Amino acid sequence: MPWRGRIVRDPDVMMGKPVVAGTRVTVELILRKLGNGIATEQLLHSYPKLTAEDVLAALAYASDALSLDEVVATA
Repeated sequence: MPWRGRIVRDPDVMMGKPVVAGTRVTVELILRKLGNGIATEQLLHSYPKLTAEDVLAALAYASDALSLDEVVATA
């Protein structure tokens, strides 16, 4: 699922955190809710502006962001 265009960052919206375009719903909130066991259907019901594609885009964005992490071995 390509996330570009669907997940945006704007310093004037939610302090620059990545959000679903056209909303104030952060990727962090989506991940936190899913991680706490809420079903996608319930998430969509709770946030009517979200779509299933938005949730998948948030997951894709998080995956891409984590892939940029650099691991440094220490002794």
